[in-house]
Amino acid sequence: MRRKKRVVRIGSVSIGGHHAIAVQSMTKTKTSDVKSTLAQIRRLERAGCELVRCAVANKDDAAALSQLCRFAKIPVIADIHFDYRLALAAIDAGVAKIRINPGNIGDEWKVERLIERARDKNVPVRIGINSGSLPKAIIEKHGHPTVPAIVETIERALSIFKKNSFTNIVLSAKCVDVQDTIETYELLDKRFEYPLHVGITEAGLPFQGSIKSAVGIGVLLHQGIGDTIRVSLTADPVQEVAAAYNILSALGLRKHGPVLISCPTCGRCEVNIVRIARAVDKRLRKYKTFMKVAVMGCVVNGPGEAREADFGIACGKDTGAIFAKGKEIKRVREKKIIDTLFEVIDENINNR
Repeated sequence: MRRKKRVVRIGSVSIGGHHAIAVQSMTKTKTSDVKSTLAQIRRLERAGCELVRCAVANKDDAAALSQLCRFAKIPVIADIHFDYRLALAAIDAGVAKIRINPGNIGDEWKVERLIERARDKNVPVRIGINSGSLPKAIIEKHGHPTVPAIVETIERALSIFKKNSFTNIVLSAKCVDVQDTIETYELLDKRFEYPLHVGITEAGLPFQGSIKSAVGIGVLLHQGIGDTIRVSLTADPVQEVAAAYNILSALGLRKHGPVLISCPTCGRCEVNIVRIARAVDKRLRKYKTFMKVAVMGCVVNGPGEAREADFGIACGKDTGAIFAKGKEIKRVREKKIIDTLFEVIDENINNR
């Protein structure tokens, strides 16, 4: 069961408490390029992204935020490092949240200026610690970005916010190492009431990164830890959103769009099930309705899986049986399997 955390409102999205785990991503364009950044945000919105973060590296990026906030349909978050003045500008531009790493903001008075502005505008702050950017003093003390080093960094950062009575906070402490990430978040979850932003930082290319993220994020979510997630991939951010929803769906925490169930194939298969599964997966992407669709290649598990799914195919020799809501509807030749399946899906969805 998820541990109930303090509720934090990020624009139109609330996290913590009993709210659904929110899916977020980050734009990979230059934020100052408003046209390209907004185009990427639009694609993320269509993919189901609920919160979007933009890097604010300079004054030009900060100046672009007001337009992005005005035209984006989902809350925009500003990612700030080094210069507290960029955080002030981002808050004034209307962002729904800011992310900072207090360790690289500098003197305490700079953080306090940021806190004051965030309080005035009712803007939450994510204290985001990454294992690759811990303060120099912490590294000198611990030698490496260990779990105790990361937790101590969070505690030091929070001390400034506590002193200034600011509680509109989200915490994150991401590591490259999956086990370190899990251990760190387990400690944060026990010690603090603030909602947690969970992810594996710099997870890698889509295949490897999705696996690392699914393991790390999945273990934490299964323990009830995490209020919003971001899958960090070296890839198009839309892939991050798809991976996040697949993780949530696998754990039964969110239902978002179609779920494809397909057999791995073996020597019993007598149709090109790989081609069929890929084609079905591609066509399913245009649907927003949650449904389970099974694409099965032989008589061993095929009929059973197809009956249990909302829609399914169970293939035999050069043929496929089409199922809907537990019943076999018709049988067709292999070349007609895909089109017939989607005719049945569309008919049922339209009737619904």
